[in-house]
Amino acid sequence: MTLRILLALAGLLCGAGAAAQVAGDPTLPPPSLGGPAAAPAPSRAALPELQSILVSREAGGRRVAVISGEMVRQGSRWHGAVVERVGENEVVLRRGRATQVLKLYQGKPPAVAVVPPKPENNAKKETQ
Repeated sequence: MTLRILLALAGLLCGAGAAAQVAGDPTLPPPSLGGPAAAPAPSRAALPELQSILVSREAGGRRVAVISGEMVRQGSRWHGAVVERVGENEVVLRRGRATQVLKLYQGKPPAVAVVPPKPENNAKKETQ
């Protein structure tokens, strides 16, 4: 009878050890889908990507661009390069004597609708 108790106790202990195993993160995709651990490391430094440009129509207005997720102004520095010029469709970066032109649209630029500013009402209102 003691042998049966010892075997039952051994079975309970083995089952408890299996239940105590740590499960993986259930929110991660299966390895067959190429989750974050399976993503290949980039082989070279990522090239700058021009994502957006904002140019004020007013004389002396601001010129701002977004390069690889970072907002830069004309004349500022970005990763060791000077933002030499912010145009309507391109940004010119200068590193020493070398210049790099980043284009907003690699192919044909999209059609852009230019909306003129609303005229200001300079007429004086008549008082009664």
